[in-house]
Amino acid sequence: MFVHVVQTGDSLFSISNRYRYPVAQLRAVNGLETENIVPGQALLIPLYVYTVQPGDTLRTIAQKSYVSQERLRRENPSINFNALQPGMNVNIPNTSNYIAGTLQYYGVRSPELDRELINDFAPYSSSIAIFEYHFGPNGDIVNRLDDLVAIQTTWQNRVTPLVTITNLKTSGFDTGVARQVLNNPTARTNLINNIVYLVSTKGYGGVNIDFEQIRFEDRDLFTGFLRQLGDQLHSRGYALTIAVPAKTSEDISWLRGYDYGGIGAVVDYMFIMAYDWHHPGSEPGPVAPLVEVENTVQFAINRVPRGKLIIGVPLYGYNWNIPYIPGTVAAAISNQNAIETAMKYGAPVQYSETYKSPYFRYNDENGQRHEVWFEDVRSMSEKMMLVKRYGLQAIGAWQLTLGFTPGPWLLRKFFTIRKL
Repeated sequence: MFVHVVQTGDSLFSISNRYRYPVAQLRAVNGLETENIVPGQALLIPLYVYTVQPGDTLRTIAQKSYVSQERLRRENPSINFNALQPGMNVNIPNTSNYIAGTLQYYGVRSPELDRELINDFAPYSSSIAIFEYHFGPNGDIVNRLDDLVAIQTTWQNRVTPLVTITNLKTSGFDTGVARQVLNNPTARTNLINNIVYLVSTKGYGGVNIDFEQIRFEDRDLFTGFLRQLGDQLHSRGYALTIAVPAKTSEDISWLRGYDYGGIGAVVDYMFIMAYDWHHPGSEPGPVAPLVEVENTVQFAINRVPRGKLIIGVPLYGYNWNIPYIPGTVAAAISNQNAIETAMKYGAPVQYSETYKSPYFRYNDENGQRHEVWFEDVRSMSEKMMLVKRYGLQAIGAWQLTLGFTPGPWLLRKFFTIRKL
């Protein structure tokens, strides 16, 4: 597989002819509802034979296919890459021999939709964290979820369903309830017992803990809670996973509540939420810049076994009004909707080589200027290569129902997904 970046004058028809790949399939792979592609847009071409174009070199073909130049040479011993001619065929090596265990998040909808969507997503998942259950200050689970069809469908697809326990509330995260439970031994034990009971009675295969904004003074209590929960789960054959914010040092005060080393010692997998470096309340910018993601990986691997680490990627971006006014809030936008917006307004897509992130600007019907940062097949490919380069467990996504049509194709390009 390789990536074609749309140039001025390109059409889906011309790209189809250039690579001998049907227009209908080109649209299907990239989730395109219309054909008005824009310059700078990245299209995934799921072929393992590349047709040389004018101006191509060994370096440019390697870059388009996300393989090393050395590997490309080995795969094509009969080709003199110093004398490439348009129309020649170059074999793209299969790089999917990396065994990866993915963890994806899924928000429960309705039994009918859950069955349909999970059947679609499951072939590319090792575990699915079903969202979400809440808890009260005494450790009781305080909500119900119609999740039985989601759980059963997940198992039927040889994927482990995980129940997500979170301190999320309507207006954000309830740091108070987490603090109350962690500092009260009775409530803490009650919550652990309730989680174990929920897992066993509902038929889950394990737990995903998503406690956000843990305070530094509760750091050891949080790790102790996870250790106690892990002991109870592991003795019954269940898995314990966790979502943690991305951190690159211990100097950031609001992240000091997460002891990567302590947490990594007691959980089975750690999903690092490697996104939101720019967020709805910030100025415009990349949501998951590669340089920061890599810095996070380097920090984490010095504290947590690589085989436990899952890099979380966003299936969304943000749409800011510009000029940016402090105090305003950007709208979230799925990656798929972002590219549809660029196509709707004929906005050329730019790509930051510094951040390995795409973005574009456009004027809406009211004359308001916008700036959108999101993820595309290029930025996702870079993150998947990062997983392989550092020997991590896998990659994961928040969250599946946002959709990213070429995502499964990319997973198959870079990984062999571990199944039960």
